[in-house]
Amino acid sequence: MTGPTTARSPRPPAHDDLSSLLVTSPLAGSVVALSAVPDPVFSQQIVGPGIAIDPEPVEHSHVVAPADGRIGSLFPHAFALETTSGRAILVHLGIDTVNLRGDGFTLHVEAGAEVRRGDLVITWDPARVVAAGLSTVCPVVALQAEPDRVRVRATAGAAVVAQDPLFSWS
Repeated sequence: MTGPTTARSPRPPAHDDLSSLLVTSPLAGSVVALSAVPDPVFSQQIVGPGIAIDPEPVEHSHVVAPADGRIGSLFPHAFALETTSGRAILVHLGIDTVNLRGDGFTLHVEAGAEVRRGDLVITWDPARVVAAGLSTVCPVVALQAEPDRVRVRATAGAAVVAQDPLFSWS
């Protein structure tokens, strides 16, 4: 007789504790330090601290909500998620991908939609981004957060899948 098996929880808890928001990976790929992102707006943390994910250059990559909240700003290449605690998380798919004018991106929600962690938001084509000569690295940023309030939990170079913990924001 074998013992019970434990399955990995499909949705991590929303908070590490009562005051900390857990932000999870919106897509699968390799973790990249924000300082290594090839755009000074992100690498110098001008919009806030966080981490980045470099996806495999596949034809279709699914991007999910990194926390529960409401979709604020929404573009084919990026979205801001507003949490009930008043915090906002930016997910930006690639660098300079605004220049693709939505080519290779499919939106699955509308601005203002309520989403739960893990809900599908965008499908995109990182291979098309690479073919256009652009970077596929995807910053995930705690918008306007104080750097000492964000604790990165993912290690640069590590592989992650959607919903793996990236950082805690207290």
